[in-house]
Amino acid sequence: MPAKNPKGGKGKGNDASDGGDKGKGGKGLKPATSINVRHILCEKYSKKEEALEKLRNGAKFDDVAREYSEDKARQGGSLGWKPRGSLHADFEKVAYELEPSTTANPKYAEAKTSFGYHIIMVEGRK
Repeated sequence: MPAKNPKGGKGKGNDASDGGDKGKGGKGLKPATSINVRHILCEKYSKKEEALEKLRNGAKFDDVAREYSEDKARQGGSLGWKPRGSLHADFEKVAYELEPSTTANPKYAEAKTSFGYHIIMVEGRK
């Protein structure tokens, strides 16, 4: 398979930059083998709803994670880089569909696992 697309068409052969899929809500994301992920873990649904309300009102994701997350990873909810297959399946399915965002302007989603309720955001993909 050739490394470059000589015509520069619409195929997946664009190796110049990955900036072409912004704003498509996850559907146009390239497959990733690992993600830099943060989460807020709450055992109770009501506490998760409180955390979501803070995020909706513009609070930074890492600040909300420090205040609400019951996870031992207290660094603003950061789990660091996680390769595919290393996370709980229900968590991972949601996380790998998220578009990368920043803690100041997070794009987040929710998942329920045996650990509790998660609010997930992704900072990077590779």
